Amino acid sequence: MEFSWTDVQQAAYLRVLAGARALGGHGPAEPAAPAERWRACAEFGLTGLSVPEELGGQGHDALTTAHAVEAAGRGCADMGLLFSVLAHLFAVAMPIAEHGHDRLRAELVPRLADGTAIGANAITEEEAGSDVTALRTTAERHGDHYVLNGTKSFVSNAPVADLLLVYAVTDPAFGFLGVTCFAVDRDTPGVTVGTPFGKQALTTCPAATVTFTDAVVPAARVVGRPGQGAAIFQSSMRWERTCLFAAYVGQMDRLVDECAQHATGRRQFGRALADHQAVSHRIAEMKLRLETSRLLLYRTCWLLDRGEHTQLDIALAKLHIAESAVQTALDATQLFAGSAYSGRTDIARALSDALPARTFSGTSDIQRELIAKGLGL
Repeated sequence: MEFSWTDVQQAAYLRVLAGARALGGHGPAEPAAPAERWRACAEFGLTGLSVPEELGGQGHDALTTAHAVEAAGRGCADMGLLFSVLAHLFAVAMPIAEHGHDRLRAELVPRLADGTAIGANAITEEEAGSDVTALRTTAERHGDHYVLNGTKSFVSNAPVADLLLVYAVTDPAFGFLGVTCFAVDRDTPGVTVGTPFGKQALTTCPAATVTFTDAVVPAARVVGRPGQGAAIFQSSMRWERTCLFAAYVGQMDRLVDECAQHATGRRQFGRALADHQAVSHRIAEMKLRLETSRLLLYRTCWLLDRGEHTQLDIALAKLHIAESAVQTALDATQLFAGSAYSGRTDIARALSDALPARTFSGTSDIQRELIAKGLGL
């Protein structure tokens, strides 16, 4: 593995870092991601990093994409906004770009890549969670169209989405092979988006339930082939569990710097905080978690680009980054003490935004199961 960056990779990183720093996001969280901030992300290329160039994107591989996404997390403290944009990219744009038929790709992906259309991934259900084979939303074939019925919960971006990527059961008898993926317009009759949830974390990523009541979707809107939905979802998770989590690596990088600056500038008991071993060792552990997370992530992305990855590699990276992000943010709140909650810093917000990393894209316990299976246990 080569540890240096090419000029193209470094240019992508610097462009996103500059754009993310211009966004800021260090102030109080807002209830939803404003449209102008979404447009700003699109302008510095975040909405189309990994989308093929012929479909309006930048065509970056997984490693380059992860490096650029890390820059976004490093430069912008608004993790809700970043999660909103990256879920749109990895869980909606990329599945259509990689698995959709040519006409569907040409119709939908360029607008997703340039941010003029917003995508939402509708797979989670109240009774299914991480179990793709337990979906209850159904899609019945009637000639040249399907009729969708069911409810999806916790659909990020749903309140602002133009396009929904929906996973529904088309043949219950086939289990994993009985799920189909559909690209559904938000304004399709029979599609109802609920009231946005009140959230305690990632607050600038709006989310809601989506209900389908005899919603008619053309067969031409099937992504891939009927019955391929579960495989398409797993493919999207390869992007999300790696490249999206690069934003948390960026967040950890920012927190380590903020804590080091705070520790050298703040005095307690007649000397700098950094002179207290308990403090300096805590920051040393934060740095260790950051660098091991970064190495695991980049190694996994490098393997993805070479076609040599395994489920074990992805699960190791996702689990370690998620747990490290939470612990690093927790350490930062302890170092900043009361000032972490004063509204003058983004530290407390970093902790609340890190906690969902243990849940979305497959819980930490699911990743442990995948690691165990990868070891033959």
